Amino acid sequence: MLYVRMLVLMLVGLYTSRVVLAALGENDFGIYNVVGGVVAMFTIISGALNSAVQRFITFEMGKGPQARIRRVYSTAVLIQLALAAIVVAFAEPIGLWFIDNKMTIDPSRIPAARLVLHFSLAAFVINLMSVPQMASITAHERMSAYAWIGVLDGLLRLSVALMVAHSNYDRLVLYAALMMLVVLAVRLAYGLYCRKHFPECRFMAVFDKALVKEMFSFAGWNFIGVTSGVLRDHGGNILVNLFSGPAVNAARGLAVQLNGAVQGFVTNFMTAVNPQITKSYASGEKDYMFSLVRRSSRMSFCLLLFIALPIIFNTEYILGLWLKDVPAHSALFVQLFLVFALSESFSNPMITAMLATGDIRNYQLVVGGLQLLNLPVSYLFLRFGAMPEITVMVAIAISQICLFARLVMLSKATGFPVAEYLADTYGPMLFKVAPAAVCLPLLLSIVIPGGLVGFLVSGTVCVISTAGAVYMFGVTTEERKWLKVMIAERLKRQ
Repeated sequence: MLYVRMLVLMLVGLYTSRVVLAALGENDFGIYNVVGGVVAMFTIISGALNSAVQRFITFEMGKGPQARIRRVYSTAVLIQLALAAIVVAFAEPIGLWFIDNKMTIDPSRIPAARLVLHFSLAAFVINLMSVPQMASITAHERMSAYAWIGVLDGLLRLSVALMVAHSNYDRLVLYAALMMLVVLAVRLAYGLYCRKHFPECRFMAVFDKALVKEMFSFAGWNFIGVTSGVLRDHGGNILVNLFSGPAVNAARGLAVQLNGAVQGFVTNFMTAVNPQITKSYASGEKDYMFSLVRRSSRMSFCLLLFIALPIIFNTEYILGLWLKDVPAHSALFVQLFLVFALSESFSNPMITAMLATGDIRNYQLVVGGLQLLNLPVSYLFLRFGAMPEITVMVAIAISQICLFARLVMLSKATGFPVAEYLADTYGPMLFKVAPAAVCLPLLLSIVIPGGLVGFLVSGTVCVISTAGAVYMFGVTTEERKWLKVMIAERLKRQ
């Protein structure tokens, strides 16, 4: 069900981006991305608590039927209400100040940008109130519900894009307003489903001081990690605007959207795996958790490589098919974001395992501190005349440093076998699977013609080459035997 969701969202999302870019134009599309980035900066405040809510609900469910799940849910709702008020109080004046005084923008579009801020902030707050419901659906592993609501979200966004494309009103403002209504509709869908299927998702007026303290303690340290991630992603977007203008923001925004569609393969996979990692730790099954982390790291990287490699070798052709007018810098941004996603695919299971322990102070100080370097290092490069893509290059380099820091911290917290991970996961993926998958497409790229034929040949070669590399170097002996048995059984049925 998650992959059905992913396929629909990927196709709808890519077409929607094409329609929206054509309807808004490069500058307005860039403005929407920058203003949305300003609002998203306030996930520094909300993101830490969101992770706490998801962790506590899933962890309590892993303890068994007698856990305090309803109390955790009700406490989470109260916390999100308070947080929504805080975000509005800070984001409105700061966002307006940035638009009026710092943003690189045509003065005639400032009123529209201010309205976009208001609508984006309202959508952000609505999303904030969806967190307890989404956490409950994921913790219960009701992936079909999560998938169908996601499909609804994608179809509503497509409807918005088509409406905006045929409107004579200010399209930037209309797009922001309708996107807020989409978020509201999805929030209602989550709420109705949870209320019908999960008894604990019924709010009760309770203030558990000890639980609030426990959740805020977790969130307080997690604040560092969330801050570093937000500054890396949205801070980088703002830096690009300050040094290069909204047209380059449009290129970066398109690259982020394409990367998000591709990364949906791994996101869906990890959405199914994450509750198992947390529950296995809560029930004391550490060996099973270690196995899940290693296998999901390998599978995440391989799944992403299957999709990323054909795009990396055919970026300009794909962008030409996707968009009517391709903004400058788009191709390199796309390729770099895909490399960054491959780098991060190793870390996602480790992050879940570390958060499951609840003891994250030292982890966030070390890893969050390293990630905070993204913004100042990128700023220095841009200040000395580097191209805007340097923001993603810096993120890739720091991502690899953070990967090893996570390994060390996870080992100290849980006894995670680092040497085993390097030997059967990280090493084979980076030094065997990736080079073996790239060699043949790289050699053939010299002689493959352009156009549709070249794209089909290149894409096919990339997939076959990746499949061979994964089979030879990306799976264990036991997994290879299982694959042989499964394929043999399928052939017998036919």
